Order: sequence, then structure tokens, then C-alpha cells
Amino acid sequence: MKKISLLLFLLTSTISFGQNSAETCEILNKINALIQAEHLRPKPVDDSLSVFVFDNLINELDPSRNIFFKSEYDELAQKYRYNLDNLILKNDCSFLTDIKATYINGLIRTKKVLEKIQSIPIDYTKKDTIRFYKKSFAFYLKKEDLEKVWVKKLRYQILDDIVETSDNLDSLKTNFKSIEQASKNQILTNEICRFNSLIDSNTKQEEKLYNFFCTYFDPHTAYFSDDSKTSFVASLSKEHLSLGMTVNLNEKNEIIIDEIDPNGPAYQTGQIKKGDQIISISNQKETLQVSCASLESISSMILSENNKHITLTLKRNSGKSFDVFIEKQMMKDEENSVFSFIIGKDSKIGYVKIPSFYADLDGNSRKGCADDVAREVIKLQRDSIQGLVIDLIDNGGGSMEEAIKLAGMFVDYGPLSIVIDNKKEKSVINDPFKGVIYRGPIVVLVNSNTASASEFFASIMQDYNRALLLGSNTLGKATMQTILPLEEDKATDFLKITINKFYRITGKSHQYIGVKPDVVLPEFYEDVYQKESDFPTAIKNDSIEPFLKYKTYVKRNLIDKIAKNSSQRLSDNYFFNNIKKINLKIDQLVNAPKAEIPMTLDSVFKQKKTLGALWTEINTFNDENNPLDVYNSSVNQFLLGAYPNDKTINQYQMDNLKTNPYLNEAVNIINEFNGISK
Repeated sequence: MKKISLLLFLLTSTISFGQNSAETCEILNKINALIQAEHLRPKPVDDSLSVFVFDNLINELDPSRNIFFKSEYDELAQKYRYNLDNLILKNDCSFLTDIKATYINGLIRTKKVLEKIQSIPIDYTKKDTIRFYKKSFAFYLKKEDLEKVWVKKLRYQILDDIVETSDNLDSLKTNFKSIEQASKNQILTNEICRFNSLIDSNTKQEEKLYNFFCTYFDPHTAYFSDDSKTSFVASLSKEHLSLGMTVNLNEKNEIIIDEIDPNGPAYQTGQIKKGDQIISISNQKETLQVSCASLESISSMILSENNKHITLTLKRNSGKSFDVFIEKQMMKDEENSVFSFIIGKDSKIGYVKIPSFYADLDGNSRKGCADDVAREVIKLQRDSIQGLVIDLIDNGGGSMEEAIKLAGMFVDYGPLSIVIDNKKEKSVINDPFKGVIYRGPIVVLVNSNTASASEFFASIMQDYNRALLLGSNTLGKATMQTILPLEEDKATDFLKITINKFYRITGKSHQYIGVKPDVVLPEFYEDVYQKESDFPTAIKNDSIEPFLKYKTYVKRNLIDKIAKNSSQRLSDNYFFNNIKKINLKIDQLVNAPKAEIPMTLDSVFKQKKTLGALWTEINTFNDENNPLDVYNSSVNQFLLGAYPNDKTINQYQMDNLKTNPYLNEAVNIINEFNGISK
């Protein structure tokens, strides 16, 4: 009976895939037509594209190389790796049907192996080793090795899970049998559940195919369905539909309720408490069991603007599970909103955090990032600040229009940037405002995650000598995207497409290489963060002949002098020198070639202790400087009295800044600038 149902499943799956083949190719060819017409640097659809798309698609399906047999991969590669371009142009996308059918067949047989392993003991005395690869590796799996490969993988997972239960190795060895049984049952149950989800999933591999096709042209061109477009646009706003709560992973890798906003719908149900475990999530059409669903699918269901009604199945203190129905509400995203403080009592320095360049996309109110910054700066000036720190750390960008408006508020007049399109025509972006909202000294904080619109703003402030940049090299994205429909009269398929490249007023570009701060300081994980240059299809750096005239705020030699003094002051700084040492350890763990480790409890325990010690070192590492005096402006103090629910997050933000060494040095720089100016 099982064989018949399996055969029927494969037949019906293949039929449904086949029916989608023509539509898949139609969308791909519309994407290609739009890219060839509008993309900044269109490339031909050839063998190079075919290899890129095929390799990425297969890596996505089987990143750990334990689903496809080598013989299956070789057969698919021979048929399609150099041929997808020809098939797509001929409107024959049946290759996806073939790849998916092979994949589902692999999932079904692997699930059977997992069910077998579930019923037999694992031999932990057998000598064996395991190696982890940072990047994808060759397909190697043979039919006769399938069970052996999965036993090895599961043996490591179980050992890894066991060492998480205690810091006492002797205790683990004493109680190994009972802990192992519970761990094995849980891991196998979750793994089988995950395979069931993949087999039954309605997730369309077509969308992944479209996106790999797009990212061949550059990393930021992407396909959007109506749902993904809605979610993307919502992410650019500081207000969006929300459950009013945050979730986190606990030490058991369970998803728990971390924080509940007292103004939000989750709190208003009266049924949800901090620490509740999420068992499943339903959008009324589909239910995801958290223990075996991917984090991607879980976050997609929670965050999607189209899922306005969510049912959470929760468990509290290992008691009975219960369901809570929540209707999302439009809420302000506190973590994506500008905020400000004052630093110091004697020399008051203003501080403004810009988490992203969010925008009022409807254009009905002044809720964009630039206007919010202007309001905070005006509040700070009422308390007679003597300098301003603008924090762009971890600001991944957003609306270029907001970045242009903001730059115009700090630059008196003149050009801001040069833009080049796919016809290589140049146009100049000029300051949209006469005058400035603030004339005092400014320091801009940046890091590896400062990207796109925030890099654009930072580079303008640097080129006009309007601010000194402090931090680490930025990401390196100097291109602009727009969202276009694949068909004018249909609002179902869209393309986020790269149409322009920005150049600085000097004629140089930070594309691919990032913006280099005037004072370069290390940050944790800087060798791990992904930069623009890490993407194989990133547009390379170049420059153009400068032709613009502009007047700088101060002479460059003054910025250079203050930057040099700062670098000398920090050359023996305990905090920053120790970041460099810890980064070397992180680099060894993450980027160095991985050594094989024995598959024993002792080895896995030792590995856990090494990682745990490093993690503790990072999380408990504090600046030795005296804590900064951080407090609210007079206006914000008054507003907190009117809106007491905002006090918790306000205090959290304040506490985080008090021992911030980057902010501490920014204050030193502004004080030095003021000392020179007097």
C-alpha cells in the first residue's frame, strides 16, 4: 500500500510541476526582458548564468550534501548545469520539475532511513570523526552510505545536545544512557517532522529559481511576489502590522516570548506572558509546528503583512498547551525609530541614533527618518548642545530620498552625489534645502553593517568635511534599486532592480570597497560580517573624472589632525586592543579551515567549552572607561511623563550607551574640536 501511495504522490507531484513549467519560464523571460532593458549593467543569458543558477539552486536544496546521491547530482548536472540558459530562452522550464522530483524522492528515502535509525541503538564506542565546512563542498553521497552518513550526523547532534544539559562532564558520563535516550528521541522526532514538512510543503522552488536568476546580475536585484513586496515595503516604514511582541531562542533552542509591548495586541489578549513557549503558529490556512519548521518559514508567517490574523499555540511552565488568537495592529517599531539623548553635564553633546532610513511611503504625513532626526536635533538644541553624534552603526539603509533630505539638512548648499544609469548618463543630486538645521561639530559612527543609504549619507558628510567619521569600514553598496511590476496591468509579480550607481562628489565611489572612516576602530566579528565584496556578482568599484565644485565646512587638515590625535589616543586602549585579540580567536573558529574532531563526548564537550568561553568573553567584555553621563533632553523628559509606557525602552537605550567606547571617543573628538575652535 505504501509503495502505491508513494508512486501516486510522485506522479501527481510531477504532473503539478509540469503544469507550472510554462508559467515559470514565462515569468523568467519577463524578468530577463526587464533586466535587459532597465538594469544598470545587464549581462547576457549564457552558460555563466546557467552554472550560477544551477549551483545555487542545488546548494539551496542540499547544503549538507546528505539528500542527493552523487549519481543523481551528476545526472542532473550533466543535463542542466550548462544548459539552463538555452532551456529558459526556449520556454522549457521542465528542468525544475525534474530537479524537484529527484529532491522529493531523496527526502522520502532519507525519512525512511531516519525512521530506521529511530528504532535501533547508536554505537558511541565506534571510532569516528566529523568535519564541518564553511562553504559548500562536492557531492559525495553513495546509495550504500546513506544510513552511515545520517548516523554520523545524528550521533554528533545527540552528543552536542547532551553537552548542553550540564557543565559537569563526569555527571554527563554517569547519566549518559538516560540523557542519550531522551535526546535521541527528541532529535529524531524533530528531524522526521522536518522531512515531513519539506515533503508536504507548498513552498514554491520557483521563487528561489527567480531570485537566483536575478542575483546573477547583482546581489540586490530580486524577484518579489505580491506578499514579499508588501513585507519589504513595510520594512521601510517605522509603522507596520505587528503582534506587539518579540521572540527569542532559549538554551534548549525553543522559541519563547521575550518581550510584550503593553500597547500591542499580544498584551491586550490578556493570555500571553513573557517566557511562554511557542509550540505552533497558524495563519488560518497553514499551521507550522515550531519544533520542525525552518526559522525562515516561522519568521515569514509572523512578519508577513498578509497574515493579519495569527493563532499561537503556547505552553507555560511545561503545562498544557493553549491557543491564543491575535489580530495584528498597526504599531510603531521602537527598534526602527530615531531617538536621542544628551551626553555630559558640563559640555553637553547631543546623540541621535538612526537605526534605518525608514520612509513615509504613502506621503500623507511627516513620518520619515529625516523629519524625525530634524525634530530630535531641534529638541537637543533647546538644551544648548555643543556637538552632535549621529549613530549609523548597524543601519542597513532604506530610502535614498530620506538620506538625500537628511544630508541636505546638514550641508548648506551644493551637489550631494553623481548618479549614472544604464545608458552611462550622468546626473547630479543637489542639496534640496537651503541652509542647515545645525552648525556645530558632528561625529558620525559607522561599522561593517552601515550600508546603502547610510553609507551615502556618511560619504557626503565626509566629503564636505561636515563630520568626522569614526568606526570600521562600511559594507560597500553604492547602487540604487527600484521596484517595477513585471506587467503594467498586473500586481502579482515584481522586480526589485538595480538601476543606478552613485559616485561621490569627488568622482570616487564606495561601491564594493565601502566608506573608510577618518578614525578606524575595530569591532567584534568584523572578519565574519558579509561585505559587498563577498558577493560573487557584486558590481565592481570604479571612479569618474571629478567635475563638481563645492565648498567644504572646514579645511581637511583640521579633520586629519583631530583624527590623528584620536588614533594616537586610542593606540594603547585596553578595549579596542582586546577586541582585536578576540577577533583573532573568532577568525580561527569561523574562517580557518576546520580540523576533524573525534566523535566522542569528551571532544564535543571540549568544543562546547571553547565556544562557551569565547561567547562569555565577548558578552561580558566591557569598556574600562568611566560610565558616560547619559540623560534625556528637557522635551523628551516631558514627553516620557505623558507616555510612561515608553520608559522601559528609554531606560534600556540609555543604559546601553553609558559604557559605549565608540560614543566615548566621539565625545572626546567633539570636545577637542571645540577646544581648537575657541
